[in-house]
Amino acid sequence: MRIALVSEGTYPYAMGGVSIWCEQLIRGMPDYRWEVVALTVDGSEQSVFDSPANLDGVHPIPLWGGLRAKRRGDRHGSAFTGPYEMFLRALITPLESVRPEQGRGLFLLALRGLWEYAESGGDLGEALVSNEAVTMMLDAWRDLRVESTGPPPTVADAVQATWLLEHMLRPLSAPAIEADIVHCSMNGLSMLVAMVAKWKHGTPLVMSEHGIYLRERYMAYLHDDAPHAVRVMALSFFRSLAGAAYLITDVLAPHSAYNRRWQLHNGADPERMWTMYNGVEPADFPAATSEPAVPTIAFMGRVDPLKDLHTLIRAFAIVRAKIPAARLRIFGGTPAVNRLYHESCQALITELGLDGAAVLEGRIERAVDAYHAGSIVALTSISEGFPYTVVEAMACGRPTVCTNVGGVAEAVGDTGRVVAPRDHVAVAEACIELLSDDQLRYNLGFAARARVLEHFTLAQSLQMYRDVYERLARPIEGPNPLPRLRPAAPAWAGLR
Repeated sequence: MRIALVSEGTYPYAMGGVSIWCEQLIRGMPDYRWEVVALTVDGSEQSVFDSPANLDGVHPIPLWGGLRAKRRGDRHGSAFTGPYEMFLRALITPLESVRPEQGRGLFLLALRGLWEYAESGGDLGEALVSNEAVTMMLDAWRDLRVESTGPPPTVADAVQATWLLEHMLRPLSAPAIEADIVHCSMNGLSMLVAMVAKWKHGTPLVMSEHGIYLRERYMAYLHDDAPHAVRVMALSFFRSLAGAAYLITDVLAPHSAYNRRWQLHNGADPERMWTMYNGVEPADFPAATSEPAVPTIAFMGRVDPLKDLHTLIRAFAIVRAKIPAARLRIFGGTPAVNRLYHESCQALITELGLDGAAVLEGRIERAVDAYHAGSIVALTSISEGFPYTVVEAMACGRPTVCTNVGGVAEAVGDTGRVVAPRDHVAVAEACIELLSDDQLRYNLGFAARARVLEHFTLAQSLQMYRDVYERLARPIEGPNPLPRLRPAAPAWAGLR
């Protein structure tokens, strides 16, 4: 079987939970052949993973590099303007003016029309930034927006909006990947690759969501300095794309019940959904046999605003006041785009008088060493899917203090403490409770590992994906081309 795995900004060019998951799938199914389609920044990225023997190729699609001169004055005919007008109508028409399912279908049809224009030899990138496209965008803003909360869009806004769309729609012009199944590691721009394969070859599609792509786009645009009209257009694009992706996907594999609820709210078909939790190899994360010499809170993960390390640092200041010997060890690398955030974390440590007690340790070779270095493990994210760091820490027999985002509470159950995000006082109180009670900490750590062994092993996770792949790749006889995935309730169906 040939599986094409699609990623955006992750495998094989960056570390992180999604990349670990991609690596697990490829290496965990050595009898399958794999291709990876990677949406990248400019194509200059270098792989940080050794290539598995069954990975036949990596196909980068740069979204932001390789710009060429555009002939902005050309006209492109109805083969472009027809679907582009439909595309704009789906984006700009106020939500209250159209039924959600109608809007998703219209947007999907428009995307297919734009792909057909590129497939027939048209230069979609050139058309999207032409004077004609800019004029159509301005006309649509004027004619379709019944009322707007922001200032009237300008020509400059339309130019910026069309420029942004040209970059985001580049996967529609890329060659269609050939495989038995296309599996997207997330929603969003990755799904454009899958759609092209579906339209070109009829390839079945599987989509996983580790975090909620649409929610994270909304969070990212909260502080974006783009003009109001451009931000509204961009968020409408991501909302419409997410809904269209749910419409066209054959099997949707959310990684938590939390993700499943979000997807259902945005139009996913429950008959095509199968919740599948991430798993870890217990042998790679053995239970710790000792504790550090002083009470220690460990964090393992990339330094990123989504991890909200400011909340963790502020919480530690309270912990330190109660337990003067306590330490905070923050393990994980810093992506280049997050250097300023790293500096802000260090500045906050200094401001709160925590130098020497709270340390940004940087990247560590083995994650298991980070978990063993802590008496407890903390994760204070504001957005997550079903994070590996929590399950890995639990496998190591460490109780966790986590914020209630994504599938975190489903992972932790009653083996740790789950508090509200952005609440540094609640984080501190939970840490103090666990650090101050040796017996409680031991009991929770033992229960945490037992929970992983029962519900969240890598073998269980891989078998679920194998079942999906094989059922999709072997169509049943009769009028329906694909079997309906309606599995019996799995062992983990009752997890909280």
